[in-house]
Amino acid sequence: MAGSLSDALLRKITVSNKLDGKDVEAIRNLSIERRMTGPREIVVHDGERPTQCCLVVEGFMFRAKTTFDGQRQILSLHVPGEIPDLQSLHLRIMDHDLVTLTSCTLGFIPHEALKRLNSARPNVAAALWRETLIDAAIFREWIVNVGRRTGLARMAHLLSELRRRLEVIGRASDGAFRLPITQAELADCLAMSTVHVNRVLQELRREGLIEVERSAFHLLNQPKLEELGQFDPHYLHQTPVS
Repeated sequence: MAGSLSDALLRKITVSNKLDGKDVEAIRNLSIERRMTGPREIVVHDGERPTQCCLVVEGFMFRAKTTFDGQRQILSLHVPGEIPDLQSLHLRIMDHDLVTLTSCTLGFIPHEALKRLNSARPNVAAALWRETLIDAAIFREWIVNVGRRTGLARMAHLLSELRRRLEVIGRASDGAFRLPITQAELADCLAMSTVHVNRVLQELRREGLIEVERSAFHLLNQPKLEELGQFDPHYLHQTPVS
């Protein structure tokens, strides 16, 4: 059972890292507890002291902070194979909420199991560290996106990024992918109002750049959309290194 859960992690981690056979075997032997969740459930709360890390096996998750007056900012979106709270292995207190966007299959890995893996397999430890650094690089791009780009460019950048991240794990093809997200949630990602999000999506449709039908996104002209979003994929580091 754990092997099937670890497949998602292996598929994602080998996008940016080279692992040998013993590394792969060690990951497959990790103790992972399967848990099914519904959409929009807080899995780890701000201020909590978790003893496990959460692996996304199926579905989408996000990190979020909520201000004292109830305004929410979505800080990042997470796709299958990612461990959004890997930092909890060393930072004992969560400083944000970890929330399911959709119904999810999650795998919970005890901190002690990850520490043993890191000690036994230094190459895996380096790979997990690299994944954390890539996560930080994505954070930096999101800060620039919400702070310095127009609404149209913000949306173009976000969709371009998600397409690239989903494509390398086999979840997008020919610019098409599924993302069950509401306009209100897109607004929380992009620091925009829902009205503004709706207008931006309509403009991208009129320009022939995207098609959206419920949760199905189709990026019709990917080069032009990336140009509009000032998107440079280098920060995703999607080339394996040892």
